[in-house]
Amino acid sequence: MNPLSRRTFLAASALAAAESLHPSLAPSAEDAAKFKLGIVTYNVPKDWDLPTLLKVCKEVGIAAIECRTTHKHGVEPALNADQRKEVKKQFADSGVVFWGCGSTCEFHSANPVEVKKNVETCKQFVKLVQDIGGHGVKVRPNGVPKGADEQKTFEQIGKALQECGKAATDAGVEIWVEVHGPVTQIPKNMRTIMEACGHKAVGVTWNSNATDVANKSVAASFDLLKPWIRSCHINDLENDTNGKYPYRELFALLRRIGYDRYTLCEVGKSYGVEEGVAFLKKYKALWDKLVQG
Repeated sequence: MNPLSRRTFLAASALAAAESLHPSLAPSAEDAAKFKLGIVTYNVPKDWDLPTLLKVCKEVGIAAIECRTTHKHGVEPALNADQRKEVKKQFADSGVVFWGCGSTCEFHSANPVEVKKNVETCKQFVKLVQDIGGHGVKVRPNGVPKGADEQKTFEQIGKALQECGKAATDAGVEIWVEVHGPVTQIPKNMRTIMEACGHKAVGVTWNSNATDVANKSVAASFDLLKPWIRSCHINDLENDTNGKYPYRELFALLRRIGYDRYTLCEVGKSYGVEEGVAFLKKYKALWDKLVQG
């Protein structure tokens, strides 16, 4: 057997073995990953200014950034028109995509005034993302108020999201509802919220929560939410190797639906620049391996 045919034989054997053990995960040319690695500024680079953030992402090979509010990058609704133009230019010059803003807007409060305030803040972020040339605004529920009726709260969140969705449509961007918060992060409950919303500009940010996992799989949870997945947060990729979260499976499922956006690193620990570069290079290398299946 010549070297080329031997390599072909070994590759085919490995693929056949993978398909026999995990037929739903075995990659093919048709479902090769179309998505790329991005980052949320929560929390690895939360203390880096925007030029540093862009420089590091370009060096490491991180394709896109979600700018989480309150962090040093300073991408906030308070920016004036000239400042917004400068931020847009910095992203364009770097070649790194401004994916959008990670707000903390939430709509589950039992106080209607508080809900309205969050809707108006969301609209400010929508305008900011539009001006800088991003794609969406991340919002969230953060649970259900004590003593509140869960189903009524889900409907309330959905109704508020409709108003946010209308503003997003007018601006040509999207609203991404993070699968987040006690009770609300449970996939079947998030599905109820999305069905109550029913707005085409409103989708979800998959958040890689422990509550996604049943019998060491996220397939059932993914199936509940896949019609709405518009963005994706990932955390400690080592969780795949220690059995805590099946990232190989998640990435295979994203391939299956043709997801062509970003899986964004959202790790809770913050780093200085030098340590952060080293961490992100290792993270990118592991991401590459897991994406390949």
